[in-house]
Amino acid sequence: MPDDHIKLEASWKARVGEYLQRDDMQALSRFLRERHAAGARIFPPARQIFAAFDATPFDAVDVVILGQDPYHGAGQAHGLCFSVLPGVPVPPSLDNMFKEIQRDLGIARPDHGYLVPWARRGVLLLNSVLTVEEGRAGSHQGKGWEGFTDHVVDSLNREREGLVFLLWGAYAQAKGKVIDTRRHRVLRTTHPSPLSAHRGFLGSGHFSAANDYLSRNGKTPIDWSLPPRAQLDAA
Repeated sequence: MPDDHIKLEASWKARVGEYLQRDDMQALSRFLRERHAAGARIFPPARQIFAAFDATPFDAVDVVILGQDPYHGAGQAHGLCFSVLPGVPVPPSLDNMFKEIQRDLGIARPDHGYLVPWARRGVLLLNSVLTVEEGRAGSHQGKGWEGFTDHVVDSLNREREGLVFLLWGAYAQAKGKVIDTRRHRVLRTTHPSPLSAHRGFLGSGHFSAANDYLSRNGKTPIDWSLPPRAQLDAA
């Protein structure tokens, strides 16, 4: 990935920019260009691939939510895991997250699924794989993104203290194996997908548990509420 093509927030670029110059990252860049040239619709749009990092600078991260790969429907993915743009129907997994927040914290479910306000409050919404092709779930797995996002998780693990990692489902839990549980709080349960949410996610209390940990460590708890759609800044 040529350095001049990378639009990556400065604090993150200082930590992971060199990784993007590796041979496997260059191969990923070629793969993306070739798929685009072949007519594949790749989500999210190129300018939003690193949006999670833009929204939550390195030193602002307090909570990390690990997703798998972006939504593969047109108009859904915009670079933050689980989030969709205003006006896009709330996907089932995100709806279950809102149900659990309401049960856990008494916060009413919002009328949209745009999670940028969470990101701006310190929640890094990180997918393991940052791109996907339309209608082809998992189509960019194994192309190099996983190593990059492993490096992101490792950088947070080593350089920060007192973070909360929310690992939902076997995929996220495997990715979180490098996290030092003496330095950070790791919360694990099933994925919020309708296929598994009732086996642990719903009723887990992860949102209040994350805030309790942050409070005990002198940090500001996350405000898990979202403004009404009519009040959103969707820039």
